[in-house]
Amino acid sequence: MADLEVLDALPTKQIWDGVVERVVEGERMGLAIVELEPGAVVPEHRHDNEQLGFVISGSVTFTLGGETKQLGPGGTWRILGGTPHEVVAGPEGAVVADIFAPPRADWSELPAPPAREPLWPV
Repeated sequence: MADLEVLDALPTKQIWDGVVERVVEGERMGLAIVELEPGAVVPEHRHDNEQLGFVISGSVTFTLGGETKQLGPGGTWRILGGTPHEVVAGPEGAVVADIFAPPRADWSELPAPPAREPLWPV
């Protein structure tokens, strides 16, 4: 990957049904722009990576550490390593940004869906 790139030039990866991402990775962190189709579910899971994120467009219902909250544009999260969490996209879907430290090495082996234009930026 080049050091300077545009989002639509990055390959997509299918994370879950209705959830795709484009990722920029460094040696110690990764930035993923994640697109969730309306009603898409990210099932409860956990990982050792720390994760920070925010909603760019649309909405999600986020469950983290026993707390559930609906988040729209500008809504943020902080997930410490090993903390279970899950997400459900709102009726219009969502685009979110996730930062992982270290990068999500497990995503590198995921399948690539057919190429498509990013939902963001418009």
